[in-house]
Amino acid sequence: MRVLMLNPPFLPRFSRTSRSPAISKGGCVYYPIWMGYATGVLEQAGHNVKLVDATAASLNHEQVYEQAESFSPKMIVVDTVTASYNNDIRVAEHLKEQFPESFIVMVGDMVTTMPEETLKKTDSVDAVARGEYDFTLRDLAAQLGNGKRIEKVEGLSWVDRSSGEKKVVHNAERQSIQGEELDKMPFVSDVYSRHLNIEDYFYPSVLYPEVTIITGRGCYYRCTFCKWPQTLTGHLYRARSIQNVADEFEWIQDNLPQVKDIMVEDDTLTQDRKRTAELCGELVSRKTKIAWTCNARADLDYDTMHKMKQAGCRLMCVGFESGVQQILDNIRKGTKIDKIKEFMNDSKKADLLVHGCFMMGNKGETKETIKKTVEFAKELDPDTAQFFPIMVYPGTEAYRWAEENGYLTTTNWDEWLLPDGTHNTIISTPSLNSGELVRECDRARISFYLRPKFMTRKLKQVIMNPKDIPRTFISTLVFAKYLGKEINTTLFTKA
Repeated sequence: MRVLMLNPPFLPRFSRTSRSPAISKGGCVYYPIWMGYATGVLEQAGHNVKLVDATAASLNHEQVYEQAESFSPKMIVVDTVTASYNNDIRVAEHLKEQFPESFIVMVGDMVTTMPEETLKKTDSVDAVARGEYDFTLRDLAAQLGNGKRIEKVEGLSWVDRSSGEKKVVHNAERQSIQGEELDKMPFVSDVYSRHLNIEDYFYPSVLYPEVTIITGRGCYYRCTFCKWPQTLTGHLYRARSIQNVADEFEWIQDNLPQVKDIMVEDDTLTQDRKRTAELCGELVSRKTKIAWTCNARADLDYDTMHKMKQAGCRLMCVGFESGVQQILDNIRKGTKIDKIKEFMNDSKKADLLVHGCFMMGNKGETKETIKKTVEFAKELDPDTAQFFPIMVYPGTEAYRWAEENGYLTTTNWDEWLLPDGTHNTIISTPSLNSGELVRECDRARISFYLRPKFMTRKLKQVIMNPKDIPRTFISTLVFAKYLGKEINTTLFTKA
């Protein structure tokens, strides 16, 4: 069966796979990770698959429809997230007009949380694949290709029109994909190399060009704002074998020589420290040379960091979120301020760079706590940092908190972003309104990045490490455009 996997056209360089999808002020463009894995699974099952990432390739709607016309798909899979939801529905409707006999499926965290509403919203979408959809799409394509019924396809919500009326049917839940099943999936890096232009993807903290892989799905932790574990992957961590992951590292090194870094996009690679140490040992024994980056928690011990450095790890992305302990407790982060400081000291001792993530607007936030967080960020002094207003998504505890307390300023999904496509927040609390939260993040970036200490370090970094020049140059060009606007805004906006 011919299957079109579509990351639909929307705003140029918009990343649906980001945990807070938007146009990044640092130029970040994520791979369509979940679509990539599902593409590999479908190909493995013998289907003819075309993966199109319209936003990364800057394809407009007409260009996408032309590519679809030349492929003539029988099944079309459309990815979606909150901010692009209405746009993506319209794309699906156009494709249904273009290919009336095709079967259109929508996937992603947004439709997972509201499958019935989605299927009732439009007559053009035939089904929603809930949660992890790799095997759901595989089984669906097999049934459709053989002309069989789809009632037994687990994880699927679909429209039954057999009685002449539109009836939404929710099939049984699908069990989470297990580690041994993850091992059997094709390497997503191979899928990227055949379907995508690797140079379209960029992560400001990571050496360029890079590829993004996942070595395990799910996260033990219960942070109130984090959407993947609450909507797609769950809280049980299911991991690929050490040998399988190391095999992919070697495959990338041997087959994609232009790649300088591997981004391991597990929610928290280091949540299983024993496995992390074993992976590091395997990479050392195989003498892999490629650098890698991962998501880590701010309670990681020095010994594990040292092993990671020996195995080629260059940088850790860490969600510090706040410099106020009560807010960390409110969002169930499970970290302590003193341990965070110890972590940063250990990371510098281990010679590992850190990209720090800070979020403003969580439960208990005030202008005073924001000031403390900004000062905390400068005290920690990570290599780079991001300051986002809280973006609450359906299906998360943070969204329920905002909804139950009357803090949502809108339920129009089109307003989840600012007009330029960058991060917005749609909550206003008694302490801070949405506009203030966005401006406080702007001020935080200016305060952090325009420090002489930061600029001097960056200059030394590119002189001492020429490999850093491409990613620093690209991110600086993109970020400078936004920073100039932010400086102008903050100078003429009352604090």
